[in-house]
Amino acid sequence: MFAIIDFGGSQRRVKKDDIFQTNKVSYNVGDEFVIENVLSYGEGENLIVGKPTLKNVTVKAQVLEQKRDDKVIIFKKIRRHNYRRKNGHRQYISVLKILDIINQ
Repeated sequence: MFAIIDFGGSQRRVKKDDIFQTNKVSYNVGDEFVIENVLSYGEGENLIVGKPTLKNVTVKAQVLEQKRDDKVIIFKKIRRHNYRRKNGHRQYISVLKILDIINQ
């Protein structure tokens, strides 16, 4: 069974024991929390789609790690005008593990 969740600004297909990275969440490492924005649940012929979300399905997740992603370099240049700007950015991310998909 899988679920499609709306979490961290993106929609994601998850199943039990999946590990994925998302934007930083405000939980500590080891904390468990519940994701209630479940868009669909099931598999094959038993797929249930919400309008827009399902009220009786939740996803339980745990924070495995809080870290920073790889550096992204932003380089701007206008040729023949001596204009060059170099900037970098490292996004804060959280590594999550799906513990269970609960259908009440």
